[in-house]
Amino acid sequence: MHEQEFLTPEGLKKLEDELEFLKNIRRAEVAKRLHDAMEEGEVEENPEYEDAKNEQAFVEGRILTIETILANAVLIEPKGPSNEIRLGSKVTITEVATDEKDHYVIVGSAEADPAGGKISNESPLGKALLGHKLHEEVTVVTPDGPAKYKVSHISNK
Repeated sequence: MHEQEFLTPEGLKKLEDELEFLKNIRRAEVAKRLHDAMEEGEVEENPEYEDAKNEQAFVEGRILTIETILANAVLIEPKGPSNEIRLGSKVTITEVATDEKDHYVIVGSAEADPAGGKISNESPLGKALLGHKLHEEVTVVTPDGPAKYKVSHISNK
């Protein structure tokens, strides 16, 4: 049995679109590359053939990964107003030492993108924030030592 994969509606749509693209477009493109490389003659010493085979393995692996995620998906839906951080919450935190603000959405690991402001509920910061309320201080253990944050804003809409 696989673990549950928590996804926002947007994350679910993005994965469904990627799966459709991989199955209906990318798979055919790679098959054509393989066919063309085989037409060139010997495949044993053909770098184009090897590259196409590697790409085919990557595409098929990604298809299986997405299918597994979707089969185990649990949709994160907004559940009305709340002042507590949970999956799907949009939060603003302020680092106590520097007064620097960061904005995040707490998502499942399958759609985490820290650079895009989406942090996993399984990440150290995501774990530390879950369950906290507005204006509470949260300590997160980082490689550089503990960091303190204050919860400045929570939106569960």
